[in-house]
Amino acid sequence: MEGIKKTFAKAKSEDRVPLVAYTTAGYPTIDETADILLGLEAGGADIIELGLPFTDPIADGPTIQVANTQALHNGTGTKTCLKIVRDARARGLKAPILFMGYYNPLLAYGEERMLQDAKSAGVNGFIMVDLPPEEAVRFRRHCTNYGLSYVPLIAPATSEKRMKLLCSIADSFIYVVSRMGVTGATGVLSSGLPDLLDRVHKYSGGVPAAVGFGVSTREHYLEVGKVAEGVVIGSQIITTLKNAPAGQGAKAVEEYCFEVTQRRNPRSSSTNGETNGVTNGEADGHSISTAANGDGSGWVKQTNGETPKEFSTADPTKQPDSESDPTDGIVHVDGVVEEQDRDGAGLADQLEALNVEGKEDPELIPSRFGEFGGQYVPESLMDCLAELEQGFNDAKNDPTFWEEFRSYYPYMSRPSSLHIAQRLTDHVRKSCKDGMGANLYLKREDLNHTGSHKINNAIGQALIARRLGKNEIIAETGAGQHGVATATVCAYFGMKCTVYMGAEDVRRQALNVFRMKLLGASVVAVDAGSRTLRDAVNEALRKWVEKLDTTHYIIGSAIGPHPFPTMVRTFQSVIGTETKEQMNTLTGRLPDAVVACVGGGSNAVGMFYPFSQDPSVKILGVEAGGDGLDTNRHSATLTAGKPGVLHGVRTYILQSEEGQITDTHSVSAGLDYPGVGPELSGMKDSSRANFIAATDAEAFTGFKMLSELEGIIPALESSHGIFGAVELAKTMKQDENVVICLSGRGDKDVQSVAEELPRIGPQIGWDLRF
Repeated sequence: MEGIKKTFAKAKSEDRVPLVAYTTAGYPTIDETADILLGLEAGGADIIELGLPFTDPIADGPTIQVANTQALHNGTGTKTCLKIVRDARARGLKAPILFMGYYNPLLAYGEERMLQDAKSAGVNGFIMVDLPPEEAVRFRRHCTNYGLSYVPLIAPATSEKRMKLLCSIADSFIYVVSRMGVTGATGVLSSGLPDLLDRVHKYSGGVPAAVGFGVSTREHYLEVGKVAEGVVIGSQIITTLKNAPAGQGAKAVEEYCFEVTQRRNPRSSSTNGETNGVTNGEADGHSISTAANGDGSGWVKQTNGETPKEFSTADPTKQPDSESDPTDGIVHVDGVVEEQDRDGAGLADQLEALNVEGKEDPELIPSRFGEFGGQYVPESLMDCLAELEQGFNDAKNDPTFWEEFRSYYPYMSRPSSLHIAQRLTDHVRKSCKDGMGANLYLKREDLNHTGSHKINNAIGQALIARRLGKNEIIAETGAGQHGVATATVCAYFGMKCTVYMGAEDVRRQALNVFRMKLLGASVVAVDAGSRTLRDAVNEALRKWVEKLDTTHYIIGSAIGPHPFPTMVRTFQSVIGTETKEQMNTLTGRLPDAVVACVGGGSNAVGMFYPFSQDPSVKILGVEAGGDGLDTNRHSATLTAGKPGVLHGVRTYILQSEEGQITDTHSVSAGLDYPGVGPELSGMKDSSRANFIAATDAEAFTGFKMLSELEGIIPALESSHGIFGAVELAKTMKQDENVVICLSGRGDKDVQSVAEELPRIGPQIGWDLRF
């Protein structure tokens, strides 16, 4: 902390503005990074931000995102980043270094251990992009105990209340991220930036403010330096590294920084470890308390051994008939977001999108479910989340809103039916002892309009969007059911709709892609990361902030930052509420158990929540066990995951020891999400609900049983729940009742089942050839 303060004081005494330079650890290679840090300092950089790469950022622009991806591919982890700093310090680096990144890798490493090891390595402080204010206050206190700085981020639309709090915890400087900077080649200062800095200075108590917004020239640097106490440059440095010849990155960034600052710092070969108030050395590794865990265009080819499918952005109506035949394996989408050339908003662009007048955060501490929940998002999203929370609260407390919601029940096919699955029940009893084998009932969400429970939430959120004056909708989808439901609702209400879908899911769910397009939606394939649901969520969150004044993001599951989990649960609770009433009518009492499949958790929490205060009712969630929990090819988050932070919420997630989000697998495109809703995490930790995992083969068993015994082809997601319910029923008495949430129908999965049968069929004795 003291080293950063001295740096700002020294620059002020020399009548100049310090340059804060950003680079990504491990990019372009791990071995070059220490040289790059020395090059930045030699070129005149005063303070260095070292980016800690993360698999699932929601604030980075494409330039830094690509650098992070390459760094992770190179094997960069937290220990690597610490070693880079130690190496640079040993070679004489004097400039203060700030670690800049996302909270989950730090949480996984352990806060106490991180602070100890960072201090020992020569780190001066932290910038955490997604740490909410209430936790930032706590983390800053820990940093202070180690003499480390915590640098808060402030946005153009940060409310006065939030700005006052964030400024109050700043000790060395405040990072103001804004696109309201300079315009034109000559660097003319816009009126917005001085006004923003006036607001910051009102509460900063003399703590310097450094502005970052895409500065790339000396003219920009000088112009911003007239109103700010520091200037941050990031993306242009990464671009300079990208364009430099192999092995010449350090020299390239040194010359670039010199062009901006017109000054050089002498290189040093000192190894005495004296570095702005920190000393080198190894920490003891002790850890306590928190260790836990655009659209482009192009083609994607599959290499996973399955029937190959390609997708194209070419207009099929302009192609010869032979090239638009569905049997040729080509899925037509409206756009492709690729890892290398994704266009989209970075943190500065997001903050600019939030420059809205007159919106204040109603609460600084968001709702949680035990330790889970919260809003772990960049400051860029806080304002719109506050607006959404207020709009949702107003709606749910307004009887006329619920009257309108229920008026769409005929369109939604509500209430959905509930009936006993007699032949499935008889089948279970054949393998049980006398008197055992509970009655199995089916709550038929598969009979809803669009074929799943997703319509409940889509209608509800669309009505909220209309109350907020939003006429454009974006959504993410995995199996395609939420995408279809959202596209359907948008067609019904006359709203523009864009759906983001992982490239692998586009391939697996080509029929649903076509259904969405039939309904007038645009479908954008996300060819980044694991190319599944998590990547669709990442991209949808990034895109949302670009047009916040007109756009609402309908999250499909009970995931994401508050208030999304509560919103989704509220609209999906119609499932459990109806089940209570229907079982009372049919049997005169509550069911003895309710069962649902669990991916993100929307159908599960919708079924479970109304029974959460009924201790006589067992609650069982069934996750995707993939190839088995003894492999790394599964999606059993609650069964095998650890607490962490993903997509703006603290919950159970699947992650590496380094806190990077791991790839998942499920035969079901709708269950391969590496996280889960925070309310279900709370139910797990409180033991109110139990969670198990069903493998791909076991899900196929459930699929086969319901199809052959009841004449109902279930979704592969629901098939996991069917298998789990059957196993549970075997342990219960014949006079007990189990209700299965049949969350969706299986039309969409028939092709996937056919493709997978040669692999899975022999495992369960199912030989179905056609």
